[in-house]
Amino acid sequence: MMEQNSCRHTALQQTEHLREIERCRLRALVDGDLALARTLHADDFQLVTPIGSMLSREEYLGAIAAGHMRYLSWEPGEIAVRLHGDAAVLRYQAQLEIHFAGQAVPRARYWHIDSYERRDGCWQAVWSQATAIR
Repeated sequence: MMEQNSCRHTALQQTEHLREIERCRLRALVDGDLALARTLHADDFQLVTPIGSMLSREEYLGAIAAGHMRYLSWEPGEIAVRLHGDAAVLRYQAQLEIHFAGQAVPRARYWHIDSYERRDGCWQAVWSQATAIR
């Protein structure tokens, strides 16, 4: 019984750690901290945007670096985590405000689903998808 409680405690710690990593990733994107953002996005990261476009890590972070995409705010709600060994899926709703290609996109709510993998001991976002809530 003691071993089971220990495993449960470790899983809870990992779950909270993943929530904090996701919040950190979002802050890095809003702040334009691309050095930190690069460490939190896997080399093979892919984003599916609310309009159905797919962006690689370089395309996504490059758009932020060039100012084509600028997050003004990104406020996540409660983050649900499904942890499976070295992989995890996070799901949450967020309020988001962004400038995209010089146009202000009004503040709106979105569902976010992000898959993470632990690589070389570090968790990184691998896939991300956002869906507008209407």
